[in-house]
Amino acid sequence: MATKRTIKVLIKLLPSILALRKDRRTWVKQEGKNIDTERYRKNARKVLNTFISLGPVYIKLGQWLSSRADILPQPYLEELAKLQDKVPSAPFEQVKPIIENDLGPINEKFDEIDPNPLSGASLGQVYRGSISGQQIVVKVKRPGIEKVVAEDLEVLKKTLPLALRFVDPNLRFSAKAMLSQFIETIYEEMDYTNESSNLKKIKHDMKKSHKVVIPSVYDDYSSKNVLTMEYLPGIKVTNVEALDEKGIDRQQLVIDVHKVFFTMLLRHSLFHADPHPGNISVTDEGKIILYDYGMVGKLDDETRLRLIRLYLALVEKDPPRTVNAMNDLGMLTPDFNRSVIEKGIELTVRAMHGRKPDEMEVQSLMELANKTMSKFPFILPKNLALYMRMASIIEGIYKQHKVDFKFVKVLREILEEESLIKDAYIEELKYSFQRFAKSIDATISIAPELKKFIEDNRSIQLNAKPKSNILLSGSILSAAIFVGSTVLYSSNETIGISGMIGSLVIMGIFTVFRKK
Repeated sequence: MATKRTIKVLIKLLPSILALRKDRRTWVKQEGKNIDTERYRKNARKVLNTFISLGPVYIKLGQWLSSRADILPQPYLEELAKLQDKVPSAPFEQVKPIIENDLGPINEKFDEIDPNPLSGASLGQVYRGSISGQQIVVKVKRPGIEKVVAEDLEVLKKTLPLALRFVDPNLRFSAKAMLSQFIETIYEEMDYTNESSNLKKIKHDMKKSHKVVIPSVYDDYSSKNVLTMEYLPGIKVTNVEALDEKGIDRQQLVIDVHKVFFTMLLRHSLFHADPHPGNISVTDEGKIILYDYGMVGKLDDETRLRLIRLYLALVEKDPPRTVNAMNDLGMLTPDFNRSVIEKGIELTVRAMHGRKPDEMEVQSLMELANKTMSKFPFILPKNLALYMRMASIIEGIYKQHKVDFKFVKVLREILEEESLIKDAYIEELKYSFQRFAKSIDATISIAPELKKFIEDNRSIQLNAKPKSNILLSGSILSAAIFVGSTVLYSSNETIGISGMIGSLVIMGIFTVFRKK
């Protein structure tokens, strides 16, 4: 059975793999310029339809790949980002036993559950109901999904790494990491206790925000296979006509969506990573309602500051700082060539045709990452991949509304409101001083040679005046600082130059003391 499924998957995927191989090579060679964009999109749509035809696991894979700027050209990312998780629902007769096995008889636990589903997805389906007169929604795991997922993941383990290596040898790094991350994520999504925990954490983090509404969980009516939540109806975020009828300020709505998601990303430890239009609604008052907390990203404080450092380095067009931040984020392979990658980033930044940072949209930043990452063997950590997915999907919402909006301006407002720019620059200084300290340590390591030199010349020192010793001490200190500064110069020109100047000043001071 597994062999038959593997052969079927390979036959279906092979045409898409061949097209991607050709498209990716052209994309890398021409740096995304002067390409037949429509042909790329057509091939990407074929990939999308293939994933849909192969079933739930491949639909999830398509969603996951839509964030992988290290694997796919930009037009593929944009098309796959449109892949929403919609699958025909299983009959309620198959779903009812799952609910009752976990919670008990439906007629005893609930006032009612409507057997007609609100929506069907690859891993679960959602029903409306009520408890003690309160309107609720019940999310239930799709019958038999564990077996389907386990079988298809075994097939993917055999086929995907080989397929991506055939596309580009550099992808051997990305393919292994991506598949591991995907498997981890899909198992997390199938355990609704994880989603319940995610929802509660984000609700707590965002409690001070007046822009977002998050449903409550009914813990006594939830389990690993069933999640019962407060029912919060609203207008779909991309339903322009309905929003206009309610008098919603759509420009402010786009700003609020970005502020909600980027505040989660940059201030808190957890962020919603699947903000497609089906998961975002709007109240009559213009507040944002978020659904579906199965796919989330997690960033610790250290990673979050590194991400802000990376963003600041990119918009300030500073390749050395960009490489430093990427390396700290774990995006570079252990044997990376710093000078080659810095040059690649510099050329990519220049290719932005002189646009001012304030005019850069999310898409521009995504294209910048995509064009740079496609050239080198990068590793995209799981939660950064989820961040890129989140950012690119939100960009699609903005495009749907066609309002005046500047991403970087809004992002800077968030950074300033949350006092994050200061933190990022402090982190940059800490990094620079750590490099400086290491360079000083390296200089001190030559102390035995200096000691030998001094001992060999002890007779000269004994005959010399004390003032000569002052000059020698000053020379050693000055030389140590100068060497350290030259090492530091590659990552921070300002501090490096300051150190070099400081070493000359110190030498001058010791020279003056010697003369006195």
